[in-house]
Amino acid sequence: MLTNKRIFDLSVCIIFICLVFIPMVFIAIMIFFTSKGPIFFWSNRVGLNNTFFQMPKFRTMLLNTPVVASHLIKNSNNLLSPIGGFLRKFSLDELPQLFSIMKGDMSFVGPRPALYNQYNLIEMRKTKGIHNLTPGLTGWAQVSGFRGKNPSSINMKKRMEHDLWYMNNWSIWLDIFIVLKTFYIIFKKPIK
Repeated sequence: MLTNKRIFDLSVCIIFICLVFIPMVFIAIMIFFTSKGPIFFWSNRVGLNNTFFQMPKFRTMLLNTPVVASHLIKNSNNLLSPIGGFLRKFSLDELPQLFSIMKGDMSFVGPRPALYNQYNLIEMRKTKGIHNLTPGLTGWAQVSGFRGKNPSSINMKKRMEHDLWYMNNWSIWLDIFIVLKTFYIIFKKPIK
């Protein structure tokens, strides 16, 4: 039986895929012609109930970049592909995750999926029951923690507070609000 959240995810996802399919093809062609390596980067992530899944992104980094959270890499901008900075600025590298939503590995809204090696975050989420939520393309922590900086730099304790608040206050209307606020944050970023 489909839940309201799953119906919301599938409905919105089908609309989004129709809208962004041609831009995704164009992005894939640009990645292919501007840097060596695969078009997609597959990341081993922690999903619902601490099961692992492969999460796709458009590749934004050069080959042989360490597989850790970007904010932990010193001078990570030097490791970006020629169009990687642009893709990240407007979160276009995240578009392939629409297929993870279709598959059911992810939801539109939920805690961002932890990397397989973010052991502290995985354990903290387990103790609070947050591991029982399907991870999201965007989340309450991301839209609440953005202050002109990379949302992934929100400290872990603050992220946990936001994820816990979301879990305890979830509604379809909250998901809609978070999706709309995500677009607002992405498109208000100045182009440099």
